[in-house]
Amino acid sequence: MYGTVARFRVKPGMEEQMQELGRQEFPIVPGFVFQHVYRMDAEPQEFVLVVAFENKEAYQANATRPDQHGRHQAYRALLETDPEWHDGEIMFSHSAQAAN
Repeated sequence: MYGTVARFRVKPGMEEQMQELGRQEFPIVPGFVFQHVYRMDAEPQEFVLVVAFENKEAYQANATRPDQHGRHQAYRALLETDPEWHDGEIMFSHSAQAAN
């Protein structure tokens, strides 16, 4: 698997709009595995996004989709600064369902 981790700060008062964007229907994206968004306990305006795709090719194909750019711009308008992105290969992943 391949994906990205991003750290970002939401502008004050924009948390609800950010959550609303996240609730909107997510397009069917080939190779998409999961997305998780964390709000940090220590700093409620700080978030961490974790996204996984089946492989690097699917991740890169998603990144170059025209509608993905529009989604990014909508999120970016709610942020204080550009997100800090960290792309890479996911070496392993565990879940409760996989253990059963």
